[in-house]
Amino acid sequence: MKKKIVSMLLVAAMVASMAVGCGSKNDSGNSDTKSDKGESITFMAPDWAIPSDDQLDEFTKETGIEVEVSEVGWDDIREKLATAATGNKNVADVVEVDWSWVGEFKAAGWLEPLKISDADKEDFLTLDTFTVDDEILALPYSNDYRIAYYNKDQFAKAGINEAPKTYAEVLEDAKALKASGVDYPLAMSMNAEEKAATGLMWTAFQMDGVVWNDDGTFNKDAIMDALNYYQEVLDADLVAPEDKTASGMEAYMRICSGTASFLVGPTMFVSKTQNPDDSAVVGQVEPILAPGKDGTAKKTMALPEALGVTSTSENKEAAQKFVEWYTSADMQKELNETLGSLPTRSSVLKELVDDGTIANAGAMLEASELIASPFPNGVPAYYAEMSSAMYNAINKMALGELTPEKAYEEMSSGLDQLLKEQ
Repeated sequence: MKKKIVSMLLVAAMVASMAVGCGSKNDSGNSDTKSDKGESITFMAPDWAIPSDDQLDEFTKETGIEVEVSEVGWDDIREKLATAATGNKNVADVVEVDWSWVGEFKAAGWLEPLKISDADKEDFLTLDTFTVDDEILALPYSNDYRIAYYNKDQFAKAGINEAPKTYAEVLEDAKALKASGVDYPLAMSMNAEEKAATGLMWTAFQMDGVVWNDDGTFNKDAIMDALNYYQEVLDADLVAPEDKTASGMEAYMRICSGTASFLVGPTMFVSKTQNPDDSAVVGQVEPILAPGKDGTAKKTMALPEALGVTSTSENKEAAQKFVEWYTSADMQKELNETLGSLPTRSSVLKELVDDGTIANAGAMLEASELIASPFPNGVPAYYAEMSSAMYNAINKMALGELTPEKAYEEMSSGLDQLLKEQ
């Protein structure tokens, strides 16, 4: 049974519990489902993660566990968790865990470590992102890793007959594209927001295979490689002025409008570039491996979503069953169809690409094998503050207020201060 709860009432009452688990739809582990008859759990997540009534009814039929759904805006979930935690209360049993929240939630003790099989560990593409100190704190349900896209028609018009393999080639190709009539051929987020910070992270990671040193400090060579590339892009006027002030998603969408010819960005654009409702360049854009320094990137970064269980939940076993069901291979196929979620299981992703369910996949599968976490010690608890220092410095550089060297100094000094406070 699905019962939606108005989020304001949920906050006022503060009576739900949190819990999560993992596994497969057809194999719910060693637990006796009969013992769950009459139980209920609360599931708090954004609208994009809410299964249909029919799907939730099927879960209840299989397990006897009713699911009360609290549909909450993504930006509000952290605040609700923090508010509940200060009162030592549960806000939900199963809860959304963004990749960037992992360190913070670990430090606060909000999540219950999860146990999954070795086979599942091998199947989940982005599990490392949600693993800290060898503890799995959440299980990824929606994949989102970085690949590149290029407009074959625009490249051909500029006299370029193959996709770029390095960032140096991207730069040279973009100059040729600009000369051919594409005013701003590169779609990049440079506004003072999170997407600018993650963009710099994956550029450094794809170039050098590293972003941070083992002690948590920035790897200067890698960050400077990325910042210097950004400066060359800016000097050649290859990024639209609005990319410096508009949202990152608006910048990315220029690959769909045809005002940009090349993007390194989210996997969602595999579908968006082929959807006539989103794209003016259907059939022109191909997903390819992200560029690197000496060839295509050997590593790429993922920004997935997951489900986690709160440490204070009184319904951990039932919640575990729910996450086993939600993240099973069968449900990943269903949720790809009903919600558009990109599978986090490599076996499911391969199946959907091979049978054509995911069309125009290009290098998706090959790129998925390159997914790695750039955080040597897991996502840190101070990630939000560090990200802020990064994107503000990037935006100042984009606006001509800082050189790459000064931008590095600003973000590095901010990180050093955060490390001292730990």
